[in-house]
Amino acid sequence: MKKAVVLLSGGMDSATVLAMAIAQGYACYALSFRYGQRHTAELQAALEQAQRQGAVRHEIIDLDLSRFGGSALTDDRIEVPTSPTQGIPVTYVPARNTVFLSIALGWAEVLGAQAIFIGVNAVDYSGYPDCRPEFIAAFQTMANLATKTGVEGAPITLHTPLIALTKADIIREGIRLGVDYSATVTCYAANAQGEACGECDACRLRSKGFEEAELADNTRYVA
Repeated sequence: MKKAVVLLSGGMDSATVLAMAIAQGYACYALSFRYGQRHTAELQAALEQAQRQGAVRHEIIDLDLSRFGGSALTDDRIEVPTSPTQGIPVTYVPARNTVFLSIALGWAEVLGAQAIFIGVNAVDYSGYPDCRPEFIAAFQTMANLATKTGVEGAPITLHTPLIALTKADIIREGIRLGVDYSATVTCYAANAQGEACGECDACRLRSKGFEEAELADNTRYVA
């Protein structure tokens, strides 16, 4: 059976990607990170999604990016914005996807996996540079050059099935595949119980997606 490493944050996008990879016939190895993020409720959601959806294995890697800071998600001195901002927002974590994909690439090579799945999106997203198609193409080139499998002619393929979808499209596909979005955590400032603030950029995009998909928003918000 073909294998894939799936980056699983515990949010709605990564939960959808896991469901899509499984539907495509991959034995999925879920990979999450405890990277010093503002809250870890998303990791509990990732555990739940991996178990519910039938991942073969789920690894949580400790990688403390809060030692560097530089993002509202890894530095408590920087507040999470509650209104739209210009340019790349302070919730961008420097080089996060580059780091995560590099570790996923190493595990995929050890597993003999044919693919890596990541839920980046270039339509309804926050403007992060490491979610763009140009970044994904560049990382694929690097992966082909940097791995034994790539050099020997059996490269690991990077899959981004959400990259050109709207949030509404993503939600519709996830519902079709049976994803329970109430058990995902997308909010940048969720509390310990995983309840969403309803005000941050991630919450606004998620709410807009449900509205445009004409589906009930079953997100758990802070009362």
